[in-house]
Amino acid sequence: MDDDRAGDARPAPGDGRPAFDVFSRLCPSRGTLEHVTGRWGGLTLGALYEGRLRFSELRRRVDGVSEKMLSQTLHALERDGLVRREARPVTPPHVDYELTPLGRAVAERLLGLIELVEGRMPEVVAARARYDAERSGPTRGGR
Repeated sequence: MDDDRAGDARPAPGDGRPAFDVFSRLCPSRGTLEHVTGRWGGLTLGALYEGRLRFSELRRRVDGVSEKMLSQTLHALERDGLVRREARPVTPPHVDYELTPLGRAVAERLLGLIELVEGRMPEVVAARARYDAERSGPTRGGR
């Protein structure tokens, strides 16, 4: 029997699942997870963990991000409550970005993952080389 509740973001009380379920297609936590784990979101959170930065400083720190993408990323992270934007009324105007307490907690965990990946890159590079070597050999099984 098909259960229409399967896609609900908030399950019925007492069913043992958390109030939000990222595996549910309708759950709003999916969008936040995407903002945090996407390329620019993760790098932006990591950079801001180092401290408050102006837009131009942040753009230099997150090498390769366009002005447009950084702006969109910051808006999404601010909307999710992870980043605080402060416009200072000086000439020329200065806008600073910093992590909120929630943003710091998320960034701490993200930085753990970043450190793990960076530390294990020799294994990743070796795995990629093996994979590529296996795929560049003679065609097997009609592939």
